Amino acid sequence: FPITSQVQTAQLTRKHYGITSPISLAQPKEADLVLTQKLIETLRPFGVFEEELELQRRILVLGKLNTLVQVWIREISQAKNIPSSVIDNVCGKIFTFGSYRLGVHTKGADIDALCVAPRHLERSDFFSSFYEKLKEQEEVKDLRVGSFVPVIKLSFDGIEIDILFARLALQTIPENLDLRDDGLLKNLDIRCIRSLNGCRVTDEILHLVPNIENFRLTLRAIKLWAKRHNIYSNILGFLGGVSWAMLVARTCQLYPNAVASTLVHKFFLVFSKWEWPNPVLLKQPEDCNLNLPVWDPRVTPSDRYHLMPIITPAYPQQNSTYNVSTSTRAIMVEEFKRGLAITDEILLNKAEWSKLFEAPNFFQKYKHYIVLLASAQTEKQHLEWVGLVESKIRILVGNLEKNEFITLAHVNPQSFPGPKEESEKEEFSTIWVIGVVFKKMEGPENLNVDLTFDIQSFTDTVYRQAITSKMFEADMKITAMHVKRKQLQQLLPKVAIQRSKRKHSSDGLRVMNDGSLDLSIDSDNSMSVPSPTCPSAAKIARASSPQGSTGTATNTSDLQGTMDTSRGNNVGNSSSNAVRKGAAPLKQPTSPVQHDSEKKPEVDSVQQNPHPSPCLSAGPASKSPASPLGNETSEKAKVEEVRQRSHVECFLNVEVVPSEGESKTETELTIASNTDLSDVPILPANPIAVVKNSIKLRLSR
Repeated sequence: FPITSQVQTAQLTRKHYGITSPISLAQPKEADLVLTQKLIETLRPFGVFEEELELQRRILVLGKLNTLVQVWIREISQAKNIPSSVIDNVCGKIFTFGSYRLGVHTKGADIDALCVAPRHLERSDFFSSFYEKLKEQEEVKDLRVGSFVPVIKLSFDGIEIDILFARLALQTIPENLDLRDDGLLKNLDIRCIRSLNGCRVTDEILHLVPNIENFRLTLRAIKLWAKRHNIYSNILGFLGGVSWAMLVARTCQLYPNAVASTLVHKFFLVFSKWEWPNPVLLKQPEDCNLNLPVWDPRVTPSDRYHLMPIITPAYPQQNSTYNVSTSTRAIMVEEFKRGLAITDEILLNKAEWSKLFEAPNFFQKYKHYIVLLASAQTEKQHLEWVGLVESKIRILVGNLEKNEFITLAHVNPQSFPGPKEESEKEEFSTIWVIGVVFKKMEGPENLNVDLTFDIQSFTDTVYRQAITSKMFEADMKITAMHVKRKQLQQLLPKVAIQRSKRKHSSDGLRVMNDGSLDLSIDSDNSMSVPSPTCPSAAKIARASSPQGSTGTATNTSDLQGTMDTSRGNNVGNSSSNAVRKGAAPLKQPTSPVQHDSEKKPEVDSVQQNPHPSPCLSAGPASKSPASPLGNETSEKAKVEEVRQRSHVECFLNVEVVPSEGESKTETELTIASNTDLSDVPILPANPIAVVKNSIKLRLSR
């Protein structure tokens, strides 16, 4: 009888959870329970568990917010002359989603909330009258509306809350409303469907796992591991919270009776061997005949190119990992394999759980790095600018991956406050660091690598988006630099790089010369140190930025980003391809932008010095160029001006070591035979209207 009952239970389990039968129905052993308790004790110091008092405080705040919504809806209903009999029964409700709804939020984490209202309330009411009502509350601080996403952000009694809005085609919102009901999506506009999606996906995940408590503890461990290993960021091409939750949920479906210690190990086992791009599905996709776009590579050709598809379980099903690139997938798979090796040791009692959460030193992992710096004059501008730049960094990573000499580009999801320039103007800046792996050379000859096009199309996209969304200000800048491992200390806070306090020589960290432009002009955000060949080079900014803010990732239109990338790919193609295919000298740029600027002299405000820069020649310095945003022009002209400006301000710092017995001329720098990576700038003979971002590196065997 017990055996028959156990078989029946197993059959029910196989039928209910997931799209396949479980891999194992084994019950946990005593050793598994002991390891799970050790896992809990290891997680505690990392602050992944919230105290009961803090949890009760969150519940109280959400209750107050829900009451506020009810009062607001009644007031708006009266203003719209809704019959009193209806007003007595009308109500709305606050729903939660994300990590709080899943029950895996950490100390001090914000709450993602959704305000659901009946059909007679408009979205405009939410962002006007409800916003004003929140402003009247004493507990509400830092009230603001999101720059890119339609969301109200606030701090309610010290707890950060983001509130989305959705109205349903219902006269009133029942207290027991289940948002998983697909029928609720009928007659809704796409904005409301998107707002509902977060809650619907979260609720589906919780209904598709065999044991919620085991799921939660496992997810806490995996999220902490991902953050410690710098692979937690949807916006930068890794996985976000909902994607990690779905991977853990799939593991729970495959091992429905396992406890957290076993599930963590099985997580690494399953996904280190997963044959991507086979999709991860928690249940069979359903079609509700609402004609909404869903992830389906059989129907949508673009879906076939997704590298690591993890499909949301709620209709309309979407791939939550469309940002994943070749590099980020390779990095994550490698981390899965390392996690499997460590958990193998833990299960054999050869290692402790703490080993799994040891943070690798990202700044020692690679030999070459590209440093991005985004800066603005005010804190408000800086927060908006950082959000936009961060949302587009994955475009730069994709550009670098396409370079035939680059095998991997790894962006660190953690950003840092940038160094402060020695100037009277206050400036807020943020730094991101991208580790780059170049292909190993075969054969005796050296190869030249041109990153001009890769950097330029990225900056073009960012500036174009900023101008299109009308958020661009004249002092918003992007700087790109190439540095080697030892030189990162000069740019990043000391806490970021846990190394010896020995100061490295600043030799070799040098500003690339854009053509023959004098970079001492109009380069407030340039960070450079003296070159051994140029005593007069600009001084490095030693002071650290007093601002600790690193900006918040902001969701922007991915469609816009794709369109911007495709448009940017046509810029400067002819000049970059010549260098990329061989060691041909860099000629004057022949991009369409140059021709346009020649036809429109009134737009051209960046002039180039015909003489070499002071680092290469003693010739006179060029005159200070006028600001490209000085005149009132059309939006197209503004894009053109900002593009010219980005040519000037985006450069790479590389190490140049002259060979003994050889001299440098005005048109060429001779590179030592043992230099792994260095630049070979060729100075144009004549001034050009548009300064091309000349980034040329030589790889030697």
